[in-house]
Amino acid sequence: MADDKHVPPTTLDVHSGSYVESLFNQFLQEHETVSEDWHTYLSEVSPGLSEVNAGQQPNVLTGQSPFAPSSAFNPPTLSGSVAADATAALRLQHRVDQLVAAYRGQGHRAAHLDPLNLAKIKSDFLEPSSYGLSASDDASPVVYQASPTSESQLLPLGELRQKLSAAYCQDIGFEFAHIQNPKMRDWLQRRVENRQGSHSLPRKVQLQILAQLSKAYTFEQFVRRKYVGSKTFSLEGAETLIPLLDLALENAARRGVKNVVIGMAHRGRLNVLANIVGKRPVEIFREFEDQHPDWWRGRGDVKYHLGASGDWRAADGSKVHVSLCFNPSHLEFVDPVALGRVRAKQDRSGDTARKQAATFLIHGDAAFAGEGVVQESLNLAGLKGYHTGGTLHIVVNNQVGFTTPPKEARSTEYATDIAKAMQIPIFHVNGELPYAVASVVELAMDFRAEFGHDAVIDMYCYRRWGHNEADEPSFTQPIMYREIDRRDSIYQCYREHLLKLEQVTSEEADQIATQQREMLEEQFEEAQQATIHPYEAPRSGVWQLYCGGPSDHGDTATSLPAEQLEELLEKLTTLPAGFHLHDKLQRVIEHRKQMMAGELPIDWSTAEALALASLAVEGTRIRLSGQDSGRGTFSQRHALLNDSVDGHQISIFDGLSAQQAKVELINSPLCEAGALGFEYGFSLDYPDALVLWEAQFGDFVNAAQVIVDQFIASAEDKWERLSGLVMLLPHGFEGQGPEHSSARLERFLALAAEDNIQVVYPSTPAQYFHVLRRQVKRPWRKPLVVLTPKSLLRHRRMASPMANFTRSSFARILGDDRVKPSETSRVLLASGKVAFDLLEAREERQRDDIAILRVEQLYPLSDKWIAAALRPFADETPVFWVQEEPQNMGAWPHMKNRFGGRIAGRFPIKGITRHPSASPATGSSAAHKAEQQELIERSFNEAM
Repeated sequence: MADDKHVPPTTLDVHSGSYVESLFNQFLQEHETVSEDWHTYLSEVSPGLSEVNAGQQPNVLTGQSPFAPSSAFNPPTLSGSVAADATAALRLQHRVDQLVAAYRGQGHRAAHLDPLNLAKIKSDFLEPSSYGLSASDDASPVVYQASPTSESQLLPLGELRQKLSAAYCQDIGFEFAHIQNPKMRDWLQRRVENRQGSHSLPRKVQLQILAQLSKAYTFEQFVRRKYVGSKTFSLEGAETLIPLLDLALENAARRGVKNVVIGMAHRGRLNVLANIVGKRPVEIFREFEDQHPDWWRGRGDVKYHLGASGDWRAADGSKVHVSLCFNPSHLEFVDPVALGRVRAKQDRSGDTARKQAATFLIHGDAAFAGEGVVQESLNLAGLKGYHTGGTLHIVVNNQVGFTTPPKEARSTEYATDIAKAMQIPIFHVNGELPYAVASVVELAMDFRAEFGHDAVIDMYCYRRWGHNEADEPSFTQPIMYREIDRRDSIYQCYREHLLKLEQVTSEEADQIATQQREMLEEQFEEAQQATIHPYEAPRSGVWQLYCGGPSDHGDTATSLPAEQLEELLEKLTTLPAGFHLHDKLQRVIEHRKQMMAGELPIDWSTAEALALASLAVEGTRIRLSGQDSGRGTFSQRHALLNDSVDGHQISIFDGLSAQQAKVELINSPLCEAGALGFEYGFSLDYPDALVLWEAQFGDFVNAAQVIVDQFIASAEDKWERLSGLVMLLPHGFEGQGPEHSSARLERFLALAAEDNIQVVYPSTPAQYFHVLRRQVKRPWRKPLVVLTPKSLLRHRRMASPMANFTRSSFARILGDDRVKPSETSRVLLASGKVAFDLLEAREERQRDDIAILRVEQLYPLSDKWIAAALRPFADETPVFWVQEEPQNMGAWPHMKNRFGGRIAGRFPIKGITRHPSASPATGSSAAHKAEQQELIERSFNEAM
């Protein structure tokens, strides 16, 4: 026969059947090698196959190939009976292709996922008749490929259906057709369709699962029996979570992972602490006993919010350090915190491949679908500044949220559908079948390791005792709980399963359970010995050089020699050869060079650059993130510069010195809770770094209030966790409306107690420089809130001479050297922008009898600093607190609550503010000016 590529279809005869088959296989494998005539013919009679081979995917909604045959099906005329046979075979193949696509794209909808058997399984779309196939076709050989890169093979259709049903429609439902990356899809498809059945686990693994289930079950039974009526948020109904985590950690250990950070809500937390993290049960039992109420007055947290860390060990002796994050009842807000902690661990160790630390996030089904911070956290995964090498997400799917069923809690079929937008594979699994869960864990962890990408395990289970042990769930889910009441525990079911398989003897199973009960009894007896008083453990590891507690209120040396500052400025203004700077930015560089030469005072953004650069050359790691923070919201920072010709980006902090620490500037996604939570988590594991998060406008911190309230402000009091996180919040009333004026200073001051946070409002670049350096230089680690300027960034008064950087430190209160104390008629205390308005008004009015003191640190502010600032003035000199904010906002409520009607014991004090308001500021520029003018007039003329 002539060269295959030149045989036209019209020359075939009855003897050419084998040739058609070989050519068809060639078309499947390498369709571009087939002649144009044959390519046209085979593409028409089997339109789905050629496109699938080209990397196209079936429609994931219908399960069918998107390349349906045309209504006019007219293949070329072939001679002999082979024509009819070939056409029929190819027509059959096309229908089979559609059926295969349905299994791959929609087979999960036919899988047996619900252990309670309440969900209706939908499988009509997998009926052969839906694709023009019948039972008589089951014996027909059809072409099958496990993936586009696998070799094709001929299988009877009936056998192929059985294979695909076993892969996609049993106890695991796979969703990955939505993934656009062909390598990921190919890898997953091959693994799923070539895997062995989940029942075929080695005996060693079966026993491992049984032991972990026994631990989980025994712990829950023991605690409920010993502490009747106590809230524990039991894991019962989802005990498979414990072997799941155990197997995931084992897989991680094999791959060289040394640290795992777990974030989870309260359900099952005590069980995870005891059986995964390694917290001794005696410590948990002592928390139940609660024998030292005086110690915990106003501090601590409930036991099912607490975290811990410990070493998980595999049977071969390998270990992984596991940290379970502390978490309030705000459920998913721990997600970005855990991610930030892992990123910090990776950065500290130089793990740029993101292989040695991993995040496991355990979600509830209702929270995963309902909490916006979940989407924010998922979105961080692929971003350069936030990537951690892939997170294992585990959804403990109780099929109910508190008392709300899924149909009232989400608009999607699955709780996990939100993950599809992030190209994440989703593995649904029946949690009552631990062997199926074990199979999914291996696949998910292998996928994470292969691609450095997130994976989701959606483990269907149930809550045996309702939302908590005192709750009566049958009020709202009578049918569900009727079924739950009839069920044995997962442990008992799995034990029976292994006994039937003869994988374990009854004696072996009893011994495992007996050892666990005896250990818990011993720990319980030890907990009854009320001889151990709680104490604050000394800080260890990366935190051993740092402290919290009360402020020492002392000064910290933060100044630098002029020569060093000038050298840094020279490097900050020297661009790489050949870099094309935007014409308008050349002026910024020139101004900084003039500052270096002493021709101009130093402005705000240059002071910030000097603070960061000086710390970096001293070895301090810097991480600054926020929306558009590389340039700066107000076009002031320009720390990241883009070449105006080819667009490549540089940082002004690169090349400061050979030994400098890394300075990372990150333009964050458009979110606040997720981004701030990530930076807070980073600060927990990197205390020697300067970690800063900047809000685009200070008002936008509203969207991260849970992170502020539940973590930043209260973590030391609740969980003894310290943080040196810095929050930069642009603040100032300039007529820009209610959402671009206020960083809600009053909220931070309302949260301020026991020296838990620092709140500063620097009014000069030098003050900003010193407070940033102070944050690193002293060992006292507290979150720092900095109210930063907007319009003042370029104000003529908002500049500092070089001398203020070389021979001073941060001043909590700035005095007034223009007035004579003996001639002072009143003292105005103010912070930030309004202080500059007062200074200008005083000049215009020539009122040198009025002293204006700028309060730069609003909290903590000791009486000694206030007394020292007011000492020069005569007793009973009227003191006025002046602020731009309404009376019910800003610093005045805090000051009034603290001082009442007198300050420093010597002076009467009164507030001058805008009128009380429900909204921070007016939206009218004219009204703003009128209000501001009235405020100034009152400041100079109002009587005490």
